[in-house]
Amino acid sequence: MAFFERISAQRFLATEYTRGPWDAGAQHAGPPAALLGRAVEERPGARSDMRIARITYEILRPVPIGPVQITTKVLRGGRSTEVVEAELVPLGATAPVMLARALRIRVAEGADAVPAVVPGPELPPPGEVGVTPFFPVPWETGYHTAMETRFTQGAFMEPGPGTCWMRMKVPLIAGEETRPLDRVLVAADSGNGISAVMDFGRYVFVNSDLTVHLHRHPAGEWACVQARTSVDAAGIGLADAVLHDEKGPIGRSAQSLFVAPRS
Repeated sequence: MAFFERISAQRFLATEYTRGPWDAGAQHAGPPAALLGRAVEERPGARSDMRIARITYEILRPVPIGPVQITTKVLRGGRSTEVVEAELVPLGATAPVMLARALRIRVAEGADAVPAVVPGPELPPPGEVGVTPFFPVPWETGYHTAMETRFTQGAFMEPGPGTCWMRMKVPLIAGEETRPLDRVLVAADSGNGISAVMDFGRYVFVNSDLTVHLHRHPAGEWACVQARTSVDAAGIGLADAVLHDEKGPIGRSAQSLFVAPRS
């Protein structure tokens, strides 16, 4: 009952809860994104006075369900910032299928070292809206059954901008505490589905990347993705989202989209 089971310090077994809606053998990008983010934060020697301010994922090819290995390395270290790269490689493969590059920034000393500025309006909390069904998926178990979704605007099958509260029903790693950052990164890759502007049955709109910026460390069990999608006639799109927790806005996410008619 988790997205992953830990095999060793750097190896994990993806379970059927990671399964995405388009390919029975491939993961939704949300769970491996959270796993890579966790690896960046937990790597040996990681500084406790820094946190992720930006993390960009390159989804090089579908991430298969099965055993995977994650490695990390520091690309640039500094007094106030550092850049860390993490890669996910299926066991037995020689090349990564997903890469992450994270910018970590040193946290200012003292609770009120600088004045806090919180942009953006408040959203209706998840407790004020009902559960919204996922769009039809051809298999019983997957990401769609591991996540609870509650829309305050739009719906999966309603074209246009959408605002959706999301909560994990299962842990990221079996037997280990799920952290608020895990919850945000698991949800952030859903922006293009939440704000789909085209018919799922007629068009594909696949993201090959994901960038998450966080100005505040998330808190709580719920993450909200307030998303809008734009598409050019050339078949390139962008899903842009404001990210929230129950205390307010925490950052943004963006996905570049390949858009084409289904063959």
